[in-house]
Amino acid sequence: MSENLDLVRSIYAAWERGDFSRADWAHPEIEIVTVGGPEPGTWKGLAGAADFTRNFLRAWSDIHLVADEYREVDGGQVVVVLLHYSGSGTTSGLDLTEVGSAHANVFHIRDGRVTKYIVYWEHERALADLGLEE
Repeated sequence: MSENLDLVRSIYAAWERGDFSRADWAHPEIEIVTVGGPEPGTWKGLAGAADFTRNFLRAWSDIHLVADEYREVDGGQVVVVLLHYSGSGTTSGLDLTEVGSAHANVFHIRDGRVTKYIVYWEHERALADLGLEE
């Protein structure tokens, strides 16, 4: 198993426990991109990452995520995580499973830090963007 895969697994170990406080894995100039979903957008830097995380957690009640599968791409420089969420919209009450249950996160890693983190609300789109088969 590669160091980059170990890094992403450690991020998910915390996230699956509901701990989103760590940022030591993020490059200071990290770029976060959300593709699809209720709030597509781009955030930059550690301050942007903190805003993204705060807004995401504020939008959902009882948010829980589980990594279903990890895939290394591009010689291990990119790690794709297929996952599912549960929870509900804080204001709308929308059940996250109603917006789809098969999501993906893509981590671009350089020198032991995540330089780009892409949140896909549809895992098929992530795989297609990366030229991967289902």
